[in-house]
Amino acid sequence: MASKSKSHRDPRRDPRREVLRELGDRIRNLRRKRGLTQEDLAETLDLSVAYVSLIERGGRNPPYTTVVLIAQALGVSASELCAD
Repeated sequence: MASKSKSHRDPRRDPRREVLRELGDRIRNLRRKRGLTQEDLAETLDLSVAYVSLIERGGRNPPYTTVVLIAQALGVSASELCAD
């Protein structure tokens, strides 16, 4: 059987997806600890609720600037938000 090209990789096995899921989990946990809803966070960041939800589920790779703004909105540093 021929090997699959990069574009046909199983996304569940892609280690980059796991990193995005971990980032999303940290964002969700911090948001909840601060008593914020996804709507609250989205409004603060001028983003859609759907986009915030996708980030929290690891479905989007937000740009660095968005990660920095999320961290600021949650009262942590970007390095803390992205730490292993």
